[in-house]
Amino acid sequence: MSERRQPLFLERESYRQRRTTDAARLLPILGFLALCLPILWGGEEGRYTSVGVIYLFGVWVVLIAVAMLLARRLRRIDVQQGAPD
Repeated sequence: MSERRQPLFLERESYRQRRTTDAARLLPILGFLALCLPILWGGEEGRYTSVGVIYLFGVWVVLIAVAMLLARRLRRIDVQQGAPD
């Protein structure tokens, strides 16, 4: 009979490190899509201009905040692994 295979186990911290790296790689793509969303809005010309500007600045602020949080987390990961600055 064949041996039973051990289930694949990933340490919790290495799993979080990989997901943080994935999130950092995905952030520019999601940001681009979020910033392009007002182009798809239809309707009258002047009606959605103010809403669109508020939306764009809101997305911009959220992207900055998320990038800051990811940078902190990635810096902690580098320090834990002993990577040089």
